[in-house]
Amino acid sequence: MSIQIDWFAFVQVACAALLAAAIVVTFYAIGLRLLVRAGRAPVVAPAEFTDAITVITEKEARRAAKAAAKAARKSPLTEFQKRLSLVGAYASFAVCAAAVLGGLLLIVFNH
Repeated sequence: MSIQIDWFAFVQVACAALLAAAIVVTFYAIGLRLLVRAGRAPVVAPAEFTDAITVITEKEARRAAKAAAKAARKSPLTEFQKRLSLVGAYASFAVCAAAVLGGLLLIVFNH
């Protein structure tokens, strides 16, 4: 019994995976950048972890939220530019979601 490997199909899958990963990471980064530009910087609350992760204190979290709010107030952008950045951020996140959903659909229905 001999096993045959279709190397061309293997290269196609590898290239598709690299391309999809690049698309998701790029559009997620663009979405985060536009979200910050729109004055909606995501502030994550501190979490408790068991090992090897530095946890910020409540005071540091409040300070970060205060700094983000101050930066949003000092933004030189007009309200239209902020709104346009917010729409662009949501569109970038939608592209990420579509890429992930498309990959899942390919796995489920073309298996």
